[in-house]
Amino acid sequence: GARGGRVEVPRSVTAVLGQDVVLPCRYRAQEQEQVVQVTWLKRGPGAVPTEVAVLNPQHGEHVQEPFAGRVLRHGHGALEDGAIVLRN
Repeated sequence: GARGGRVEVPRSVTAVLGQDVVLPCRYRAQEQEQVVQVTWLKRGPGAVPTEVAVLNPQHGEHVQEPFAGRVLRHGHGALEDGAIVLRN
């Protein structure tokens, strides 16, 4: 069968109250693969995941209203690096 690449994220990220923090996410693509969209979700204990942001090179970046102004894409270029910044 076909095998895909893999998503690499740190096990944990430490943030300081009141400062920006980068949430890294890298996709190690296999040959002939291309990342066309990255979707970030917020999961809480026992809660249904909530969409935070969608990064799409054709349609742009969309951040859901509760997170608008506080979530930004970290970096530019190919979506293999789908990291975001949480402001403040």
